[in-house]
Amino acid sequence: MLFNSLEFAIFLPIVFILYWFATNKNLKVQNLLLVASSYLFYGWWDWRFLSLIMFSTLVDYSIGCLLFNQENKIRRKGLLWISIIVNLGLLGVFKYYNWFLDSLYYAIPSLKVVTGFNTLDILLPVGISFYTFQTLSYTIDVYKRKLEPTKDLIAFSAFVSFFPQLVAGPIERATNLLPQFYTKRKFSYPLAVDGLKQILWGLFKKMVIADNCAEYANLIFNNSNDYSGSTLVLGAFFFAFQIYGDFSGYSDIAIGTSRLFGFNLMQNFAFPYFSRDIAEFWRRWHISLSTWFRDYLYIPLGGSKGGLGMKIRNTFIIFIVSGFWHGANWTFIIWGGLNALYFLPLLLFKKNRNNLNIIADGDFLPSFKEFFGVIITFTLTVFAWIFFRAENISHAISYIGEIFSPSLLSIPQLPKKSLIIVALVAFFMIIEWIGRENAFAIEKLKFANTRVIRWCFYSFIIYLIGMFMQTSQTDFIYFQF
Repeated sequence: MLFNSLEFAIFLPIVFILYWFATNKNLKVQNLLLVASSYLFYGWWDWRFLSLIMFSTLVDYSIGCLLFNQENKIRRKGLLWISIIVNLGLLGVFKYYNWFLDSLYYAIPSLKVVTGFNTLDILLPVGISFYTFQTLSYTIDVYKRKLEPTKDLIAFSAFVSFFPQLVAGPIERATNLLPQFYTKRKFSYPLAVDGLKQILWGLFKKMVIADNCAEYANLIFNNSNDYSGSTLVLGAFFFAFQIYGDFSGYSDIAIGTSRLFGFNLMQNFAFPYFSRDIAEFWRRWHISLSTWFRDYLYIPLGGSKGGLGMKIRNTFIIFIVSGFWHGANWTFIIWGGLNALYFLPLLLFKKNRNNLNIIADGDFLPSFKEFFGVIITFTLTVFAWIFFRAENISHAISYIGEIFSPSLLSIPQLPKKSLIIVALVAFFMIIEWIGRENAFAIEKLKFANTRVIRWCFYSFIIYLIGMFMQTSQTDFIYFQF
């Protein structure tokens, strides 16, 4: 079920009414409603994949219970590895098995005859990368004794399958989200209004910015041999705002929807395109995944505390694994490695934590140094996105090769309608800039000091959604990851 679908527009009010008016007197029944609603939400794509969520839930719930009473260090570690192998094993089969075999047979063709293994005709379950990491965080935290295991299977099932963030995050930690299922929720009008505003902004990001940028990004990337270097630059630009609007839009809708039910999810995007260096960008982009890798991979490997060799190794590991998490394609690995190269000088010269505050903090406009840093960081990010979007490495190389050709100086070959999309992106970024100190751009409208102005602005956003939304439903881009 898509957030931007008629089905969800019917589904959400029904669940909301049942949640607050029919089950609000009994916490366990309320949680059970969330589990049933989440399974319906997820099963709308393919009910067969519900068995994977149920299996993963039961495995990690059982291991958590066993860890609680187990003091033997070897057995505890064995239980943890069972959880890791089961969860990553499922992820590996569905997401990487065919890619691994294809890569192996391409490198050594004779192996196909010797082994006799064939690729599998299987679909990638939607959201498997997200809920796998969410359940893993639970068992790891229980193993490290940062969290007591739950004995409430319904609450744990609701934590794993919570429908607002099930498919594309944020990847919640059990330490944050799970305790919220133990506590009786009370309806909060301000929290619900805040949630509706975030949902509205998320829909604008997705249906106006992302979907319209996707139209031109797909046209240019899918026919890159037919376009000039200047047009290819625009294609990369359109994809940069497609993926940001699409993914951060999903996160906004997920967080806003959660607030309607009395839950607080972590912020997943913090205006990343206003970052002044790559380190700041990765503190602001897909925060739930970046911090997951930091806490469960980078720090256990030694982080940045070791020698020069260890620092370089750990940096490349974290970024390449992040690229690999996104999908079974060498382009994602190159994208991760490229970001590691961007990040490494900042780490080695101890400048990776220079920009911890908000850009232009307390001022309306950035300094020249900040503005220059944003332009350089955005340019490097857009360049890396070319590998992320390209079909394969040769496509990315040919795309980049044409950009750095004399045709870069030509006039872009796009219809005039694309100028409207550029104007919408400019409007979008202005609003994001004005609201950059908040959790989301329109949380507090500084330019709207009266209710009339605020409602005029919200009405204008709704008007833009109605004017520029696609006639057919469009998937969120991160569903493929």
